[in-house]
Amino acid sequence: MGAVTLDDPFFAAIPTFARFEGVVDPANYRPLPDHWVLATTDIVGSTRAIAGGRYKAVNMAGASMISALLNALGRRDLPFVFGGDGALVAFPEQGAAIAEATLAATQAWAADELELTLRAALVPMREVRARGLDVRVALFRASPDVSYAMFIGGGASWAEAEMKAGRYAVAAAPSGTRPDLSGLSCRWNPIHARHGEIVSIIAVPASGADMQAFQKLVADVLAIAAEQDRGGHPVPSEGPEFGISPAGLEAEARAATPKGRRFLTKLSVLAQMLLVMALHKANLSIGRFDARRYTREVADNSDFRKFDDGLKMTLDLDQAGLARIEARLRQAEAEGVCRFGLHRQDSALMTCIVATPLQSDHIHFIDGAAGGYALAAANLKSKQMAAAA
Repeated sequence: MGAVTLDDPFFAAIPTFARFEGVVDPANYRPLPDHWVLATTDIVGSTRAIAGGRYKAVNMAGASMISALLNALGRRDLPFVFGGDGALVAFPEQGAAIAEATLAATQAWAADELELTLRAALVPMREVRARGLDVRVALFRASPDVSYAMFIGGGASWAEAEMKAGRYAVAAAPSGTRPDLSGLSCRWNPIHARHGEIVSIIAVPASGADMQAFQKLVADVLAIAAEQDRGGHPVPSEGPEFGISPAGLEAEARAATPKGRRFLTKLSVLAQMLLVMALHKANLSIGRFDARRYTREVADNSDFRKFDDGLKMTLDLDQAGLARIEARLRQAEAEGVCRFGLHRQDSALMTCIVATPLQSDHIHFIDGAAGGYALAAANLKSKQMAAAA
């Protein structure tokens, strides 16, 4: 399939804000144009896979469509959000044919290499607005080199629900089809809590909720988190500890190389990690690559909090901070302002998309290492079902 150029003035029109508290300010957002499309995915049976200890594979599959679409569509500035066991990417409709083929290939890869069923859909923005919903987007500047998209309006959640209902579906490509997953990796060992527990939190507006009250809730939760070391950031400022995860090494090899040619890939990744570890320990650099600067950038660039029709955060919290956040969420839930899901674990997991370590725009997705957002979402779903009964 031929290349397509995704030039669109909307890319330059997306507002950017530098303080995360800006997620609650509607003035920071702009509506996606009618001619844009939402690509959305999730893992079927992710809860069972997590119970089987396969959350690293679930995270890798969840991030795979972001990596595949950024590579296929040739833009790293597409608005996207990672949700642990799935993701959403927005793009102009002239990329729809390439996106469909890419999603189909990514589904085949997930089945072949990870034994996971990746569900995918392409939902036109015109369909979203025909239902009286919207998707508005802003960019939060996590660091000088990386910004992450935030979404409001209800349309992204509706698109996900439509996908789960089997509408707007993309069929998987034949077995053996592979997407370009260059840069997708999961090399870091789990990042252990330093202050108490790693807590994955999802809070969404309750049906019919006063949105000003929900915005006040978000502001209150963020204020409590801000009192924690680094605002609850699970990754220390100097970056995560080095360690070579066998499961991560295997997952990266499966993303990069077809079966039968992975031994050399694993050796190459292992050699790269050992070299970076040695350079970091000796405080040395090679050419433009500075290992200590790179690990600091990993911490700065990490996506540990987001807004996707609701607040999603994976935080390192002490007992008092967690108790205060949970109490505030329970209060808001009792008042009909929100529904929330929460999952505790002892460590966080990092999945990365790194075009090249020589550039500073590498992106890093943070989730809980033992269920994270997927189990928080399951907790939330059970509450929503009980409320609807």
